[in-house]
Amino acid sequence: MARGTSTLICWLALACLVVVVPLSAVLVWTDDRAPLSLGAKIGAVWRSTGQTLRLGGEVGPPQRVLLSVLLALIALLYVSTVISVITTGFTEKLIDLRRGHSAVVESGHTIVLGWSEQTPTVVQELLAALAHRAAGTVVVVADRDKTEMEEELRAVVGHAFRTRLICRSGRVTDPAVLARVGPDTARAVIVLPPDDPALDAETVKVLLALRAVAGGAEPVPVVAAVRDDRYLAAARLAAGPRSTVLETDDLTARLLAQCVQQPGLSHAHQDLLDFAGAEFHTVDEPSLTGRPFRDALTAYRTSCVVGVVRADGAVLLNPDRATRIRDGDRLLVVAEDDASTVLAAGPPSVDAAVMTSLPAAPPRARRLLLLGWNRRAPRVLAQLALHAAPGSLLDVVTGQRRGSAVAAAAAAAGGTLPVVLRAGDPALHETIDALDVDAYDSVMVLGPDRRPGLDGPDDRTLVTLLLLRAVEQRTGRGLFVATEMMDDRNRVIAPVGPGTDFIVSGRLLGLLMAQISQNGHLAVVFEELFSATGNSVRLRAARHFVRAGCEASFATVVASAGRQGACAIGYRTAAAAGPGDERRMFINPDQAEVRRWAEGDEVIVIEQPAPPHDG
Repeated sequence: MARGTSTLICWLALACLVVVVPLSAVLVWTDDRAPLSLGAKIGAVWRSTGQTLRLGGEVGPPQRVLLSVLLALIALLYVSTVISVITTGFTEKLIDLRRGHSAVVESGHTIVLGWSEQTPTVVQELLAALAHRAAGTVVVVADRDKTEMEEELRAVVGHAFRTRLICRSGRVTDPAVLARVGPDTARAVIVLPPDDPALDAETVKVLLALRAVAGGAEPVPVVAAVRDDRYLAAARLAAGPRSTVLETDDLTARLLAQCVQQPGLSHAHQDLLDFAGAEFHTVDEPSLTGRPFRDALTAYRTSCVVGVVRADGAVLLNPDRATRIRDGDRLLVVAEDDASTVLAAGPPSVDAAVMTSLPAAPPRARRLLLLGWNRRAPRVLAQLALHAAPGSLLDVVTGQRRGSAVAAAAAAAGGTLPVVLRAGDPALHETIDALDVDAYDSVMVLGPDRRPGLDGPDDRTLVTLLLLRAVEQRTGRGLFVATEMMDDRNRVIAPVGPGTDFIVSGRLLGLLMAQISQNGHLAVVFEELFSATGNSVRLRAARHFVRAGCEASFATVVASAGRQGACAIGYRTAAAAGPGDERRMFINPDQAEVRRWAEGDEVIVIEQPAPPHDG
């Protein structure tokens, strides 16, 4: 074999002859029908050898035998070459498919560009959103091995979805790679932010590559995100029209501030953002054209109407009740899906006798405790200052020498929320024991930023939560704790009580991007819901809408909330009698459902926040 192909062929031919010729001779000499003469037997041996080795086996003059052997060798060479070419082509194609370098021929698919902590969440939610369609495809493109991506995603999403999942390998900043996945024929493109905020410039480059691939074609809706606000303007310019660029740090800070003021609110946001239950949809309802918005509030039994999408794309969230529904408008509803939004057969059962009209209580002065510090902490302070009532106070325990950073953040907040810096490490029990934790209305726990070399950014957060849990068990008093975590898997093992809200920034961003990619109108909706001044999701005592202890349908609650300028979308039950039991939350319940409303029940509404006061 070391001497080359020609030598190897000669040795193989000699080995075949050594085996084939004796065996052919044995076949001829043992055949009862074999010829009697020696020459005829030798000819029969040659024919058997030629047929076995595909050499023709012609007998006769030597020239004829040589020509037949030559033709057989030419045919053998040709067939071998064709088989080799076909085999090589198939092998290269299989290798290309395995490496994820082949083109995607689908259209109307959703493309996910990049690999980060949000990828499994985004893919899982997209598969759930597209499960009701006859044909749907999700394409993931990242600079990773195709098989590894498929195995990791299948471990999370499983194989139960009908939607096709396709993975392709390549640099997402390369226009040639993007051209292979057909972004110009896609339904939407999601550009995930890198885990490191220092790489946000790469997101801008990906958006520019998408525009280069699309050329002059109709721009496809793009949903992207950056972590550093310094790249936000550039990313929006690169994304172009019909695109949405989110800023993750600002989004996380807003939600943390909202959850601190209203414990339990994170569960409502979670239910509205994932595709497992009810979420926002837009539906056509020509039969309501010309009627005021108040008539639409109780028009559906299995959906909650919360706004109107004008024909020109403008979104009116929780509009004035006298707002008329025009021709071409679509209703914004909270529902299981589009198909479940069907007009009720008759008017709902509304009992005006049990309705009440108590205004929402303005925020009162609160004492807050912030444990930990990261790059989002100054934004959290700014959001808290916007809502803080006079007399509120914030104590900060950073665990590091961050006095100047805390002072700068407090000054940037406008001085409306006094900030006190306390020494200590929030991951040490000496620090927690020295704090009078029971004296605070709410506690916020922030973990360190994700950075190279820090594989477990939630580790210190888990330790802090464990120490707070020990305080709860020692004092017998529950704490309202709002916690920011990086990895959703750590939420399951977190040692917390029933009064803890989790903001998992990576999962939250993934859910939000998946929602917007399937309905572009929701970008405006979520921007207002998470803002400091617009309509937002709030928890209000049920006694503000119906008398405590009375039985009433949820349609009665919806109608009562509508009179007060709010859209009711669900409720949360009163605290359970058993220790450690959690309150149950229901989003988009059946409006015909009749229940007894207890004193501690809360209604989930979308409304304008009440102005703060010094209470």
